[in-house]
Amino acid sequence: MAKRVFIRPGEQGAALLTVLLLVAIMSVITAVVLERLTIASRMTQNGVGGDQARAMLLAGEGIAALKLGDVVKARPGRTTLAGDWLNTGQSVAVPGGSIFVRIADAGNCFNVNSLVAGTETYAARPAGVRQFVALMRLLAVPQDVAERIAVSVADWIDSDTVPAGGGAEDSFYQQLPVTYRTAGGLIADPSELRVIHGMTPAVYSRLRPWLCALPVADLSPININTLLPDQGILLAMLTDGKLSPETARQLLARRPADGYGSLVTFWAQPAVSGLDLPSEVTEQTRLTSRWFAVDLRVNQAGADVSETALFDAQNAPARLIRRRWGDDS
Repeated sequence: MAKRVFIRPGEQGAALLTVLLLVAIMSVITAVVLERLTIASRMTQNGVGGDQARAMLLAGEGIAALKLGDVVKARPGRTTLAGDWLNTGQSVAVPGGSIFVRIADAGNCFNVNSLVAGTETYAARPAGVRQFVALMRLLAVPQDVAERIAVSVADWIDSDTVPAGGGAEDSFYQQLPVTYRTAGGLIADPSELRVIHGMTPAVYSRLRPWLCALPVADLSPININTLLPDQGILLAMLTDGKLSPETARQLLARRPADGYGSLVTFWAQPAVSGLDLPSEVTEQTRLTSRWFAVDLRVNQAGADVSETALFDAQNAPARLIRRRWGDDS
């Protein structure tokens, strides 16, 4: 037989308050548990969506490789704008989302690794330094600032520890409040330049659209058949400013529809034939493209993931060299 509990009249209010307090505590605990479960569920969904999106990016890389193969095969010995492939985005529908692919000529830029020469051991290359200084001057960077940055970047990459005039090696960076050392090797991404002696946010912002970091220490392989008129400043850079950006733009705008079949023909044009450029520069230009940058963006199950990939199309099939997740820096 259950034992009866008698509550005195004066204790009824306290008992009710205790019950209400217990109900309130249980409600809070329940709300917290439900919130945690909701967050965990969403995190799981986001994780699955992100994994699916990254898997789709890999599929996008395959699509890009096939497209690059078509571009290279279209005209052996000459990469042109035929086929409207350059900077033209293509969206491919996939279950639950889409893949966006855009291809650019990754050689039409200033290769920051051209500031040195070599393969395993690197030394400053005067021609690369001159071209970098010329590019900065064309972008209204003062001469003394341009020279300091160019030499410092060469010091950053080269294999020795002796700073060139106006440059900086480990001895300089190790005296900073936050110490670090030079790379002593090729730059992997132009964003590295932000920590190099002489570089400022304003100068970097001005330079960034024109820079790339190819995985070779070669002078910038400018393709005169794919260089756009708006990129005329890169052609002017090669001439150390002897050719104005506007004249370079006009020269590129008059390019034959099927491109140039010979470098000799291009450099024999009146606008550039009298510039007396060294053979190292004229031979630096190209009729074909080897390096291609591919921007990929996937929207899959609500997840939006982007990637920039670098391909080497020197040999078929095009080979993925590196990839970077997220937006450009």
